[in-house]
Amino acid sequence: MLLVDSSVWIDFFNGKVTLQTLYLRDEVKRHEILLGNLILCEVLQGFRSESEFLKARQLLLSFPCQNISGQVLALQTAQNYRYLRTKGITVRKTIDMMIATFCIENHHELLHADRDFEVIEQYLPLLVRHP
Repeated sequence: MLLVDSSVWIDFFNGKVTLQTLYLRDEVKRHEILLGNLILCEVLQGFRSESEFLKARQLLLSFPCQNISGQVLALQTAQNYRYLRTKGITVRKTIDMMIATFCIENHHELLHADRDFEVIEQYLPLLVRHP
């Protein structure tokens, strides 16, 4: 499965043309896309217009959604974060570390537009879809 990060969804809903949004629009098969509950929250909280919020909500909820958080994942996320710190890397957002760990633990690929994931990919076995 392909987990699409909020960085891509936000660009997509804002009409920003990037390699990732074009890939999401044109190349990814619908049945491949997985949504995470934290990503769902991040994306939807940014809408100002109720009608746009409802449209985005409808689209996003058409994909399977999994919980990204939980005790086991939180512990592994902390381990991964601490490992990166030993390499001199500080990931800016805990949620990105959780998303990366979720993908690693479940062998999901990640489509993103966020530099934190680029660094994580260098040191941990994060599978990234590069369009």
